[in-house]
Amino acid sequence: MARPPLFRRAKVIRIVKETPDTRTFVLEPEDGPFSYRAGQFCTFKVTVDGKPLFRSYSMSSAPETDTEFMTTVKRVPGGAVSNWMHDNLSEGDEVELTVPTGRFCLRDGDTPVLGFSGGSGITPIISLAKSTLASTDRTVRLLCADRNRPSAIFEAALDELVAKYPDRLTVVRHRDDEHGYVGAAKIVEFVGENTAGDAYICGPEPFMELVENALPGPGRIFSERFGGAAPAKPAPPTSAPAADPPATQAVAYPATQSPDPAATEEGTVTIFINRKKKSVPRRDGETLLESARRAGLTPPFSCESGNCATCMAKLTEGKATMRVNDALTDDDLEAGYILTCQAVPDTPSVTVRYE
Repeated sequence: MARPPLFRRAKVIRIVKETPDTRTFVLEPEDGPFSYRAGQFCTFKVTVDGKPLFRSYSMSSAPETDTEFMTTVKRVPGGAVSNWMHDNLSEGDEVELTVPTGRFCLRDGDTPVLGFSGGSGITPIISLAKSTLASTDRTVRLLCADRNRPSAIFEAALDELVAKYPDRLTVVRHRDDEHGYVGAAKIVEFVGENTAGDAYICGPEPFMELVENALPGPGRIFSERFGGAAPAKPAPPTSAPAADPPATQAVAYPATQSPDPAATEEGTVTIFINRKKKSVPRRDGETLLESARRAGLTPPFSCESGNCATCMAKLTEGKATMRVNDALTDDDLEAGYILTCQAVPDTPSVTVRYE
């Protein structure tokens, strides 16, 4: 039986201006509606200056409440895909995207749901909130951190949800220009008596780390880092830096288990990403993505199973074999692109460049 194509086409039927730098794209898949869960994301494929680029964006719709399928994209300074989507997509255009995937979804339980969002991190959080309110009787409390009032995404939509569920939904807004960056004390104050609640966190990396470290526990913690949701874990002890660092566009990844040092082979893996260059000794059986993490870098990835192409990079020196490739086309391979989550070096030294 022929395998269905990884990337599907969808028509942009409406574009909603949420803030000066944020747009919601209402999409109509050409093969019929997608089946998805609140909190999931799609990986989009666009071609910029002749190069295929892949980025993952969360759904802002929820299947329990929305008849339309929506993703919300914030323009990122220097972001090739977000800027292309803002500047080039119009109603009636088509986009290429994968079916929804991801594990940042509502877990079963009867405790309160605590949502923590920083900036555009509200996108999967509002999806989860709508789903929770419509399909369970759990209470939902959201802490939404934004730079200022004009940058707050879904402010009107959240007000409407509060009006609809006044006894079950609470939204607390924190604006950096008025209150400074969110600190650990603010997190503890917000949680209050709901220490056993399930926490769902999405936003810039410093924000997520701060929330994770400040949560008093014993509630479960789930964080969206586009590598799949972090597994449930007990909240760490309350500890936070005296001053919060500014929000940055960063991604963190689970640590890769280090192979036995005896498995180290001759050769070097060199990675170029975000104007950084790092080299590490080659290790037997280690993928290029794992090597990049071991080098202390934060490369992009999503599925880690060779399906989405988010981890795609260009092999500029040496050779590598991919264990699985369900994403790249023959043209991509001919141009030297590989899936770093699946590629294992065949030559003593290899060099890869993330676009």
